Amino acid sequence: MTRLLPERKPVKINALTIFAIATFGLHIITLSLLVFQGLTIYSLSNRKPPTFVQVIGGKPAPPIDNLQREPEAIRQFVSQTMVAMFNWNGTLPPENIEDATNPKTDTGVTIKTSQGLTKRVSTSSWIASFALAEDFRQGFLAQIADMTPPEIFSNNRNQGLTGKLTIQRVYPPEKISPGKWRVGMVGSIMQTKRSDNKKVLTPFNKDFLVRAVDNFEHPLPNNISQQQNAVYKIRSYGLEISEVTDLCLTDNYDASRNQLRRCGSTFNTNRFTR
Repeated sequence: MTRLLPERKPVKINALTIFAIATFGLHIITLSLLVFQGLTIYSLSNRKPPTFVQVIGGKPAPPIDNLQREPEAIRQFVSQTMVAMFNWNGTLPPENIEDATNPKTDTGVTIKTSQGLTKRVSTSSWIASFALAEDFRQGFLAQIADMTPPEIFSNNRNQGLTGKLTIQRVYPPEKISPGKWRVGMVGSIMQTKRSDNKKVLTPFNKDFLVRAVDNFEHPLPNNISQQQNAVYKIRSYGLEISEVTDLCLTDNYDASRNQLRRCGSTFNTNRFTR
């Protein structure tokens, strides 16, 4: 009987075919891994670095949320910044033991004021100004330059002055939005004439708007100057002062709630002027 269909021959799979199929599969797996790795690197490159906040004692705390800060760290940040801002003693911050015993004369840093005049601020004020937001820093420095007496930089004892901020109280930070706080300070700036030790007190009662920011370490910490190190130390708090206004003291401090009852019942951000 004649066969209507030809007999099907079995397909032979040789070693070369198996090798080609295996190689193709490995290529698919490798491509998938490369795509996954690329997506992971892209995600990491767009992720904000963890923030380390300097707390009491100068020790860094573990990484926390980028908008979270400890209240005491915020108070310490504001206090140390303002004390350094108004540290007008006519000498440079010491860089070594010799400078501590025999401090160098501070010639100041030249600043152009809002009136177009050229004045000087102390080196300590200039370093402390890096704790301010960049768009606020130059304007605030110009005001400090207007406030700084030229006698601060005088070597003549009969003409020289010193200045110092004395803080009476720093109120607990009041959170106004995620990553933003309002901090009240009550203090006074004391200027002392070197010749007769005569003192002049100027009230310094201010409200500070503080916000959380990212901080970065210097890539070469062993190859920076003392001033640069001081700037990076200020920025290590992960905070900056963005605005300042006068503190209204019409209402009293509420000791039972450990907070300041400011003028008015609600907070208006427009009160903070640049």
